Amino acid sequence: MRHPESRSGTVRNVGARVFREPRGTLAITYSIEGDLARLRVPPPRPPRIADELWQHTCCECFIAVKGLPGYHEFNFAPSGEWCAYAFAKYREGGPLADEALNPRIAVRSRAETLELDASIPLDRLSAMHPHASLALALSAVVEDEHGGLSYWALKHPPGKPDFHHPDSFVLEL
Repeated sequence: MRHPESRSGTVRNVGARVFREPRGTLAITYSIEGDLARLRVPPPRPPRIADELWQHTCCECFIAVKGLPGYHEFNFAPSGEWCAYAFAKYREGGPLADEALNPRIAVRSRAETLELDASIPLDRLSAMHPHASLALALSAVVEDEHGGLSYWALKHPPGKPDFHHPDSFVLEL
């Protein structure tokens, strides 16, 4: 759902599909539907770690082991750039500069749909992540042709957009 304070005349819907593979990988497909010609989508680049991807079109996944205060954040840009962060609790943490976390981003575009696939190697987060009960928060930031941002998530807490908020972790695996 779109955050009630953000506007978007170019995006009709944002969706996500999540699958936990038996070998311990989290596979996510994000789908952005709308007038793609009126969106700012970064051009393809070689995969690399990049900061502040949320300032433009990007998809995000927050992963917590259910019942624990710590969590990880992944940002995936349609350019192929990505970033990962580790937090001990709400907003207390920082970037993970681990190339082995590379989420292998793939992007497809057709008619009025942009799809982004990302795979997260859960065993690189901890030994318990591949088998533990997980709580996920899935979200996206979409930039329009004028630089306006709309914020999309499975659930938004009250107030300004805050994908880190514990109430956002509504998908359980």
